[in-house]
Amino acid sequence: MTPDEARDMIQAALLTVAPDAELGDVAADADLREELDLDSIDFQAYAAELSRRSGLPVTEDDQRRLTTLAAGVTFLSRAG
Repeated sequence: MTPDEARDMIQAALLTVAPDAELGDVAADADLREELDLDSIDFQAYAAELSRRSGLPVTEDDQRRLTTLAAGVTFLSRAG
């Protein structure tokens, strides 16, 4: 998966839990939970949606590597 494809997939997954989010305003290294005001259930839903869209398992340990857009892109690009 290319970084652009990964970024698009992450943004689509985030919009399922934060439909009103202005993702263009979120810096690549910003904590998504803080920037989008996601609680733990929202963040787990985001990780589950990302897993569904990518076809990759996203474990609890992996969730720690999805806290920023840049980290998520790296995770998906390396995995797929």
